[in-house]
Amino acid sequence: MGESILDGGGLLPFVLAALGLLVGAYGTLIGVGGALVLVPALLFLYPDADPLVITAVSLAVVLINGLGAAYAYGRQKRVDYKTGLLFAAGTLPGLLLGIWTLHQVSRPSFSLIFGLVMLLISAVLILKPHPESLPSDAGGRRRYNRPLGFSLSAAAGYLAGLLGIGGGIIHVPVMTHILRFPAHVATATSSFILVFTALAGSLIHLSAGRYGDDWSIIIWLAAGVIFGSQIGARLSRRLRGSVLIRLLAVALALTGLRLILA
Repeated sequence: MGESILDGGGLLPFVLAALGLLVGAYGTLIGVGGALVLVPALLFLYPDADPLVITAVSLAVVLINGLGAAYAYGRQKRVDYKTGLLFAAGTLPGLLLGIWTLHQVSRPSFSLIFGLVMLLISAVLILKPHPESLPSDAGGRRRYNRPLGFSLSAAAGYLAGLLGIGGGIIHVPVMTHILRFPAHVATATSSFILVFTALAGSLIHLSAGRYGDDWSIIIWLAAGVIFGSQIGARLSRRLRGSVLIRLLAVALALTGLRLILA
């Protein structure tokens, strides 16, 4: 891999910063960390890169985005911290298995798997864009099937490790359509969960030496992500839950088609 994470070539820093801004804003808006935009972009920009390196870079950027988003949503008092910690614990075993699986997956298979997952989730969201939310109890706690949520978080962790996506594309649909959380709470809590998932994944990749010595690509992406996450959190307050769900569905469908047809 040499001394750099990815060979940046003549790619200008402001292009990476602009990509980071888009990733931060859109990812925070729909609670997925932005990897569904970042991973395809990196696959396009660096067609010869090892998927392990792509996922390593993606998870590092998702971590930075998750920190910014969790801070912004925390100030808006939209994060369900108890649920977030429970689900974060559930993602860790799946994350380890997903990273191990990635060692066995070729680049074409990696893109195909990612694309099919995107299309499947998008179809679910399009068919049912208005999930019914469960009410809170007298103490403000949400009633939902915790063992089921924990188990589905393990599946989210697996995809996070395999695809470098942070798990938000699973957590948001699960929380809104299966556990019946309000969309605004789901996106905010998902961003909080992303911090733990992305941190664990980044540390694993760091210990394996996949970040090399040149962090310039991550630094420029992070510069855009930090500002983008604050923009996304502000925009989220102005949009209805059904709009957030549709934005997520559209992003997933476009990303899936791009990867399958590439």
